[in-house]
Amino acid sequence: MIGSMRLLGLVLGLVLTTFAGAAAAQDASAEGHLPLRKAIAAPQGFGGLCGRYAWVCAIGTSRPAPGELDRVVAINRRVNHATRQITDQNQYGTDDVWALPTARGGDCEDIALLKKKRLIEAGVAPGRLLIATVLDLDRNLHSVLVYRGARADYVLDNLTGRVRVWRDTGYSFLEIQNPRAPQHWAAVLAGGAFG
Repeated sequence: MIGSMRLLGLVLGLVLTTFAGAAAAQDASAEGHLPLRKAIAAPQGFGGLCGRYAWVCAIGTSRPAPGELDRVVAINRRVNHATRQITDQNQYGTDDVWALPTARGGDCEDIALLKKKRLIEAGVAPGRLLIATVLDLDRNLHSVLVYRGARADYVLDNLTGRVRVWRDTGYSFLEIQNPRAPQHWAAVLAGGAFG
């Protein structure tokens, strides 16, 4: 789980910079995709991941294969079922460590990373798999994996077994990996509290 001070700084920074540049926003939401509003810094724990796990920032894209969403749903369910949830504080003695789950388990961003890895191994184009940070229904900072389908973005969440279109989650989307350059992130500010 990402720290509360990080959350406050993130939200304030996003609101101030995003609404200042809203006219230049690339809004893909009309097509069911999350809008990319402005380039922003990656979450603190994300630093160094592209070097440790090259697949996290791989670019490849292609049209979804027939039955791909079914594969996404099945892998989401398997990873959720097999991975115990444990906080970074309990596992590492510190907050905001982004890594693949250990034998003890992992927290939300660790589980999102594992889903991304498993889906790439199953043949899903890495450019369709983007990690995002959100405020969940209780307004806690949370990370999810987003599968970019042909017409909509679907959320793979360790808090539920259901894979849903982003608008149907009730989450407030804060930031997401840029699909064209996944080592970079973009502000979103859509859904939930953002309307």
